[in-house]
Amino acid sequence: MEIRQVSAKYGWHWITKGFQMFIKAPMIWTVVCFTMFLIAMTLALIPMVGQFIFTLISPVLMAGIMIGCREQDRGKSFEFIHLFIAFKTNVAQLITVGGIYLIGQVLIVGLVMLIGGSQMTDMLLYGKRVDEAELIHVMDNMLTASLVALLLSIPLMMAAWFSPLLVVFHGLQPIPAMKRSFFACLKNIIPFQLYGLLLIIFTMMALMPYGIGMVILIPTIFASIYVSYKHIFLGEEISISDNLYPETDYQKANWVDENNEEVVQSPKESHNEDNTQSVISPPNTPLSQEGDIVECEQCKILIPREEAIRFNGRFFCSDKHFQQYQDAMNKDPKA
Repeated sequence: MEIRQVSAKYGWHWITKGFQMFIKAPMIWTVVCFTMFLIAMTLALIPMVGQFIFTLISPVLMAGIMIGCREQDRGKSFEFIHLFIAFKTNVAQLITVGGIYLIGQVLIVGLVMLIGGSQMTDMLLYGKRVDEAELIHVMDNMLTASLVALLLSIPLMMAAWFSPLLVVFHGLQPIPAMKRSFFACLKNIIPFQLYGLLLIIFTMMALMPYGIGMVILIPTIFASIYVSYKHIFLGEEISISDNLYPETDYQKANWVDENNEEVVQSPKESHNEDNTQSVISPPNTPLSQEGDIVECEQCKILIPREEAIRFNGRFFCSDKHFQQYQDAMNKDPKA
């Protein structure tokens, strides 16, 4: 799985493509993001523990949203159930990612309190009043502590940015996933700088009319994460069609049975030059993703067996990757 470096213009491109994904299904995107916000607010009512719990499960919720983005990218519908679907696969690894992120946050907060000193802690936590001379000293320590927190929080955020996608799509363990996420962000630091600057501007604009603009901005940010993942890790562009479901003529399908499994031949693939039969499974609901997981021969992404294109014991996540494999086989028949 190669980490690709993209140009600075992609910082803007990720946002525009993310907005296009939101526009294709604005209602369900709004409901999903509002539900996630409602979960966060409900857990926040539990002192201390609630915030910790949400930090732990947030990668699971994020992974579910990314699965929904993948379904939308494939021309299927983004559904509410996608928000919770990752609880059925890779949940332990995703919670571990949240746990590592939580430990990092706790360490950063502890370091900030240590740099700020006991006076800053008493003022922030207990509302203790200080005189003018002490206030100048406290503010100086607070500024230093804030800079340290910022410098440490950015690498932690970089490590967590792509981690849920790498865990759920590629089956990576938490620490390797966070390492690859960090180096992917570091390798593309220039487009991410533009991306971050634009998000700051858009956030200020969205907050002006009583925060109404956040209804659009938050789903756009979530979708832009998936777009950036496809560019950096897969080197592919998202393909959003106007139709919610792919156009497939299943009336022409040929049913075969290899291991007592029902699969159907794709009409498009029935005209291969070597007249071999490649097969895909019939469409199913998002809940079918909890079945067997297979690996794409080309990009090594993990996909449900029911959605994979199968050929000679190999699996492919898309027609494009299957065609790339066919081209390679035609060039080198012995491969």
